[in-house]
Amino acid sequence: MQVFDEVIEEVAAYVTEEQQFSEEAYRNARYVLLDSVGCAILAQKYPECTKHLGPIVPGIQTPNGARVPGTSYELDPVQAAFNIGLLIRWLDYNDTWLAEEWGHPSDNLGGILALADYLSRKRLSEGKSPLTMKEVLYRSIQAHEIQGILALSNSMNRQGIDHVLFVKISTTAVAAAMLGGTKQQVMNAVSNAWIDNGSLRTYRHFPNTGSRKSWAAGDATSRGVRLALMAMKDEMGYPTALSAKTWGFQDVMLDGKELTLPREMKDYVMENVLFKISFPAEFHAQTAAECAVTLHDQVKGRVEEVKEVVIETQESAKRIIDKTGELNNPADRDHCIQYITAVGLLLGELEADHYEDDFALAHPEIDQLREKIKVVENADYTVEYLHPEKRSIANAVTVHFVDGSTTERIEVRYPIGHRERRQEGYPLLEAKFLKNMEVRYTKKRTKDLLNFHNEEKLPNKEVQTYFNELVEQGGL
Repeated sequence: MQVFDEVIEEVAAYVTEEQQFSEEAYRNARYVLLDSVGCAILAQKYPECTKHLGPIVPGIQTPNGARVPGTSYELDPVQAAFNIGLLIRWLDYNDTWLAEEWGHPSDNLGGILALADYLSRKRLSEGKSPLTMKEVLYRSIQAHEIQGILALSNSMNRQGIDHVLFVKISTTAVAAAMLGGTKQQVMNAVSNAWIDNGSLRTYRHFPNTGSRKSWAAGDATSRGVRLALMAMKDEMGYPTALSAKTWGFQDVMLDGKELTLPREMKDYVMENVLFKISFPAEFHAQTAAECAVTLHDQVKGRVEEVKEVVIETQESAKRIIDKTGELNNPADRDHCIQYITAVGLLLGELEADHYEDDFALAHPEIDQLREKIKVVENADYTVEYLHPEKRSIANAVTVHFVDGSTTERIEVRYPIGHRERRQEGYPLLEAKFLKNMEVRYTKKRTKDLLNFHNEEKLPNKEVQTYFNELVEQGGL
C-alpha cells in the first residue's frame, strides 16, 4: 500500500475502523436528522427550490432507487443525494459549525440518506438484511466529525473557496465506508475529492450573491457519493494529493501551509453542534436576531425616531454578512446581518418568507432602518468565538434615538441552539419540526413522524421503512 498524506490516512482509518460514540452524540444525531428532514420539507414550499428536484433528465426512472422525502421521486443515489442535500440546505435553517471555517455538517445527510435508502432496497432485493437507522446516525456522527475537525484550523474562506469542499470530503469518506470500501478504497476516493478542489465563494458575496449558495451543498454531497461509487470499482487514488510540491492542494490553495486535523476524531463535533432553532438566518447573526426581537417592544412605533442602531459582533460576522447597499434576492438578504436585525426590530419575529422579494418590496422601512445600522467588531466576541471551550457566537444590539435616548443594550453570547443552552433547545427543535412538517403532512401525521424519531424506535428501524413513512403521502 502506498503511503498517503496523513490527513487522508487518518480520515480513512476513522471511517473504516469501528468507533464508539457517546449517548450525547447519538442523541444529537437523532435531533440533527429530525431537524434536517423538517428543513427539507419546509423548503418544498418554495418553487425556486422545487424546480431543481427530480432526475437530471425528465422522465428517467430508477426502480428501487433512493427516495426523496416529501416527494414521489425515486432516483439514482447520486442525484438523490443532490435532491436531499439541496432541500436540507435551501433555507439556511439546518445545523451549523463555526470555527476557522464554518459550514453545515448536516449537509452530508444528503449523501448518507440517499445511499442508505439505495443500499437497503438493493440488499432487500438480493435477499439480504437491510440497513437500520443506527447506521445513518453512526455515519452522520462521522461526517460531522470530519467536516468539523477540518474546520477547526483550516480556513477555506480566506482563500476564496467555499466551505462545501469539506462537505464533499466528508461525504466521500463515509459514503465509501457505507459501500463496504477498504481503507485503500476510501483513501483513493478521498484523495480524488481533494483534487476536485472546491467552488469559489463568490456566490455568497456582493456583487454575485445568489441561489447557488442554496444548492452548493447538494452538489458537494452528491459528488461525494459519485467519487465513492467510482472508488468501489477500484479507481486509483493519489497519495500526495495534498502535499505534492507545486501541484498538491496545499501548495496550490494554501500557499504551502500544511492542512491539519488539530484533534483526534471521535464525536466532539456532534456533541457540540449548533442547532439553528429560532431563526432561518446565517448563524453568525442568530444572536443578533434574538437581540432585535427582544428590543422590538422598545422600538415599535418609534422607527422614524431611530438615529442609529449599533450591532457589536465577531470578526467573522463582520467579514461575511456585514452588507450595505442593494440586496437583490433572498440569498442576499438571509446573509445580511443588517437586514436580519432590522426585520427583528420592526416585526418582533423572523421567518423564511421575510426574505422573499415580494415581502421586501412591500416593506421599504426595512431598508430605511438598515441604512441606520452600524456594525462593529467586539474583540472579546472574536476571542470567545474561537475559544475551543466556549465557541460563543455573541452579538449585542443597541438602538439610539434622535432625542438622545437609547434602548438598553441587549447582549446574547450563546444562541438557543448552542450546547450551553441544549436542554432549552431540544423541545424547541421538536416544535420547529412539527411546524415545518405541516407544509406537507397533516397535524396528526406530523405528530406520528415526531414520535417515529424517538430514542427507542428510530435506531432499530430499517432504512427503507423510515423512507416509506416520509413518502407514502405522495408529494411533488
